[in-house]
Amino acid sequence: MADNAIRVLLVDDHQVVRRGLRTFLEVQGDIEVVGEAGDGDEGVARALELRPDVILMDVKMPGTDGIEALRLLHEAESPARVLIVTSFTEKRTVVPALRAGAAGYVYKDVDPVALADAIRSVHAGHVLLQPEVAGALLARDEPAHGTGRGNALTDREREVLGLIADGRSNREIARALVLSEKTVKTHVSNILMKLDLADRTQAALWAVRNGVGG
Repeated sequence: MADNAIRVLLVDDHQVVRRGLRTFLEVQGDIEVVGEAGDGDEGVARALELRPDVILMDVKMPGTDGIEALRLLHEAESPARVLIVTSFTEKRTVVPALRAGAAGYVYKDVDPVALADAIRSVHAGHVLLQPEVAGALLARDEPAHGTGRGNALTDREREVLGLIADGRSNREIARALVLSEKTVKTHVSNILMKLDLADRTQAALWAVRNGVGG
């Protein structure tokens, strides 16, 4: 196992699912499964104990579900990136998970190789949405995130926002625009403030909705 392997925590109430995920991920040279949990409460406790880089989280679990676990992790200031892995595809499930801070959302029938790539992607700071998930979020009856105005953004901020929508990390944005990462972070903070958005996920969705980037 590489010294810089991505540390992953599995949170799912079905043991057979956890076992299957572990079996596949353990053959990846750059991914290490550091623990498992069977519900949201245990998942939060294990996350704070083990400090994984990425958490694979189911949504529907007995007791504390995945969405509430996301909120608890946010309150505890956990740095882990959470990738939702679920069989539930309804918009009423997808949207709350993303609003609660999920970094990505994939379905349990995802190709194993694609799942490993998804873990690497969210670990790198990207926002990851399967096409049908993005479609659900962009449906006409879904209220737009943010109450700020896009015309308040500078040209440079719109460039940065477009790259966020493309799933680029701050480092990649810095390279693309020949800026320092610190400057990019400042631009991202300004974008979130001006558009009244909570995080990069909401910023990416706002950009797609409003034709910025892509």
